[in-house]
This record gives sequence, C-alpha cells and structure tokens, in this order.
Amino acid sequence: MQQYLKFYIDGEWVEPVVPNIFDVINPATEEAFTQISLGSKADVDKAVAAAKKAFPTYSAWSVGQRVELLQKIIALYEKRRPEVAQAISMEMGAPITLATNSQSAAGTGHFKSALKALKEFQFERNDGGIMLRHEPIGVCGLITPWNWPMNQVAVKVAPALAAGCTIILKPSEIAPIDAMILAEILDEAGVPAGVFNLVNGNGADVGEVMSAHPDIHMMSFTGSTRGGIAVAKSSADTVKRVSQELGGKSANIILRDTDIKKAVGDGVRFCMNNSGQSCNAPTRMLVPNESMDSAIEAAREAAENLKIGDPSNENTDLGPVISNVQFDKIQNLIQIGIDEGATLVAGGTGRPDHLPKGYYVKVTVFAEANNDMTIAREEIFGPVITIIGYDTEEEAIAIANDTDYGLAGYVSSGDMEHAKQVATKIRAGQIAINYTGGNADTPFGGYKQSGNGREKGIWGLNDYLEVKAITGLAS
Repeated sequence: MQQYLKFYIDGEWVEPVVPNIFDVINPATEEAFTQISLGSKADVDKAVAAAKKAFPTYSAWSVGQRVELLQKIIALYEKRRPEVAQAISMEMGAPITLATNSQSAAGTGHFKSALKALKEFQFERNDGGIMLRHEPIGVCGLITPWNWPMNQVAVKVAPALAAGCTIILKPSEIAPIDAMILAEILDEAGVPAGVFNLVNGNGADVGEVMSAHPDIHMMSFTGSTRGGIAVAKSSADTVKRVSQELGGKSANIILRDTDIKKAVGDGVRFCMNNSGQSCNAPTRMLVPNESMDSAIEAAREAAENLKIGDPSNENTDLGPVISNVQFDKIQNLIQIGIDEGATLVAGGTGRPDHLPKGYYVKVTVFAEANNDMTIAREEIFGPVITIIGYDTEEEAIAIANDTDYGLAGYVSSGDMEHAKQVATKIRAGQIAINYTGGNADTPFGGYKQSGNGREKGIWGLNDYLEVKAITGLAS
C-alpha cells in the first residue's frame, strides 16, 4: 500500500508534528487503499508561517512571471491527468469515464481559465486622476470537498496563484490523493517555497484553526452549508474575507412547451451524474400536473436504464457514494420519503441486488410529492430525485424559489425567449436552459444559504484581490 503521510510545507514534503495516520477508503470495496496523516494546529502554524514569509516576494511577481508559471503547471498537469483520474475514481468512487472526461479534466479547465483571466485583467488603471489598483489579498486558506475534488481544488488554487496570493490548502481528508498529486505538480513547475502549502486534516483540527488564524487573510470554502457557517463564525473574529460555495436543492422546471418525456428522462440522467453528489444537481423536478403520469413513466425508464457498478468499468454510469456515513444518511432520507407519502417510482432503500459490497445506492425516483416534504427540503446528496406537480407557471416558479438554497436552477423549454423569462425569475446563481451548463469561465456561486462570492474565470480572480485607490496624483 502506497502511503501519503507527509504534508507539503515551504517547498518540502515534511512529517506531521504529531503522527496521526488515517485510512483512505475506496467506497467501491469498503477497504483502505492508502493512508494519509491528519494534521494539527502546529502543522497549520508552520504552513501559515511559510505562506506569510513567501507573500511579499510572490505578490510582487509580474503578470508575465505568473503567466509563465501557470503555463508550466498546465503542461505538467496534462501529463499526469490519467493518474489524477485514477486517484479520483479510487478515493470517491467516480466511474473512470467520468473521472477522466469530467473530474480530472476540470483541473485543466480551471487553470486555463485562470491563465486567460490573468492575461486579460487590468490590475492598474487611472480613473479621473485616481489610481485604482487590484492587489492580492494575502495568505489564503482553501478548504475543498470530496465530491468533485480536483474541480474544487483547481477552481481555488489557480486564481489564487494568478492573483499573487499564497496558499494553505486543506483538501477533504476522505478524498485527498488527487490534491497531493497536484502538490507534486506545483513543486515540479517551480512554484516558490511557501507559496503553496498542503495540510491534510479534519475540520475541527485543521479547518477551524485555519479559519481563526490571524495571519490568514481570506478563507475560501466549498462544502455543506453547516460547514460554511462554521468557517464564517471562526473567521469573524479576525474579519477576514470568506468566500463560500455551499449546498443546493435546485429546481428543474419542465415547461409545457417542451417534449416533456424527453425533458424528464434527460433531467433524471443529468441529476444522477456523479451518483447525485453534486451541489447543483436538479433534485426537484417540477412538471405540469396533467403530465404527471407520462413524467413518471419517463423517469422510471431513465432510472432503470442507468448502470450502477464497478467504477473501473468504462460502461458504468453510477459508482458508489463516498462513504458509509453518506450511505446511511441517504438510506434514512429515502425511508423518510416513503414514510411521508411520496410515490416511490424507482429504487428505494438498500443496495442494488447485484452489489452486496460497496456504498452503492439504488437510483431512486419519488413522484407526486409536495415541496414541504423532507426529500424536497433537505440536500440528500445521492442518486435521489423528487418530482413535484404544478398547475400554473407562477406556481412552479414559487415552488422553485421556496427553498433555503439558491445555487442553481434549470428550465426545460422549446421556446428560448419563454425559457429566458422563467430563468430570470428563479432566485439562484446559475440557470441552465435545457441542461446546457456553463464553462470554466462562467461565474459559479449561489444566492441565500448557497453561499457568497463567485468562482471561475475573471470572477474567481476578483475574489482573491483587494482594491486600492491612490489619490492626489493629479494635483
């Protein structure tokens, strides 16, 4: 078993201050495939000190120097992308095709997006005799989740490096290996010592220490709303900037002017991508009540045709969910949906019959639900979708907005102008029409309890910059 027991601090791989070995479980086998170390406050202090020391020099690098660095990182990352995909598949159960074509590819996309933004950004300009400067915010603490691990690591690390910031990264301790490969890539690319640091650990012993640390100037967190609140509270005493990309319970409004059966089938398949473990998944499907019967049949067919199984099989559509804890949570919520009276169209509790081992969850569809049910309110984060009927378009929009979250929304329509009108009324940060998502430059973030700030492209770069006004130059 290969082990990853060291942290990357100040340009070197170093032993943790206090040994604390942690098994990384392959969710398809329920067995450890590697081990890491969990860090402590002492490790965070070392990493922050290194980042603080490196900041004055790195923040003064020219745009050209940072462009060259990002170009080297992209070239090296592409060489090792198959290795990153394999790590992601093993650590969080993503089917290898998804891990290759989407999960690992997101790393390339975000570094290229940050590079483009860096080349185009105007860091200094004169505005009526006032010099406006955009300067790196300082030492940044980055906390990333397990569900799209490289996607969320790269979408933070790339713009932070582009902005001239220094970094302490805490990847998810249950899916950390792809991030450790990235640390090796950054080292080989010539990222200066102390500019990028990686400390593995849990939220209590590393994440909260980072959030409260007086020498960290910004926290960027992706994860649950509960976790985001904890980061914000810990950060409050030092008044640091907090960027949060949190939970979601996104609605998918199927309008009457579309092919409803096709839209429903596409919506089920889209929702189940990554075993439903996406914060922007369209987990609430809203269909006209008069079309409920045909929607149920289309949803059942789509669910039953998805292949659940071994992530290493290129024909697998859904792998396992991440952990036993997540498996139990999903099972409980499925049972609650049954108990509260929603119609179980497909799936249900328990593992698929052909998969007695691994954290596999049946593709589950509920229908004839209402928006007050637990399955319509709580983020399940598994392969579960809930179909809710509506009579009027206004009612559908009201249901879509009746949630604590506001990360994403979806509209299925055959009329683009009509779709746009509905999209403008949904209170969420990104709206996809007919399941057409954005790219690595499209701003991503949420309204309400889905977070603060926007990631990707120029939007992500701005998150890591302060604005300085220098006056009196014209006098």
